[in-house]
Amino acid sequence: MRKLVLKMSMSLDGFVAGARAESDWMFRAASPDSAAWVLDTVSGAGVHAFGRRTFESIAGFWANATTPVAGAMNTVPKVVFTRQAGFDPATVDTGGADSPAAATWTGARVANGDLVAEVDRLRAEDGADVLAQGGTDFCRSLVAAGLVDEYCLVVLPVVLGAGDGIFSGLQDEVDLTLISSTVFDGGAKADVYRPKR
Repeated sequence: MRKLVLKMSMSLDGFVAGARAESDWMFRAASPDSAAWVLDTVSGAGVHAFGRRTFESIAGFWANATTPVAGAMNTVPKVVFTRQAGFDPATVDTGGADSPAAATWTGARVANGDLVAEVDRLRAEDGADVLAQGGTDFCRSLVAAGLVDEYCLVVLPVVLGAGDGIFSGLQDEVDLTLISSTVFDGGAKADVYRPKR
């Protein structure tokens, strides 16, 4: 059975989205070694899982991007989790791209049933791990339901003071075991944890 891995970038004070709309703070500490880690993590997935709003907001960017990470983002199959009835990935704006890269976005699977049942179905499939990358509400739901098998948290050297976090509103504590910690040249750090079960 494959794992559900949650990969998120966050500020030092635990926010994955700041009070202002811009997300430039996520990229200021980028360095070649952190980019290599992201590429390895993203390309190692068997499927990418997104909430609908994040999926819609990033499809056009990635379908037209040419960076090394874009190759992995555009070739790995995708699943969109949504409660919106009748959502069709074929209607997502891919920024004018009409390519195999765009087709992996417009041809994504839709998971709109019970969250636990949908995740269990994905875990039971053959292949590499499921990599959940956004959005905030979707990832918060995964955390709250106890569905995350591994956390890949990139902690950035910035304090936002306010925003949204994926651990907000938890009903109980979650004990974690640190699996690895990697410090990058730009000052960011990738911590990988597994829940103690």
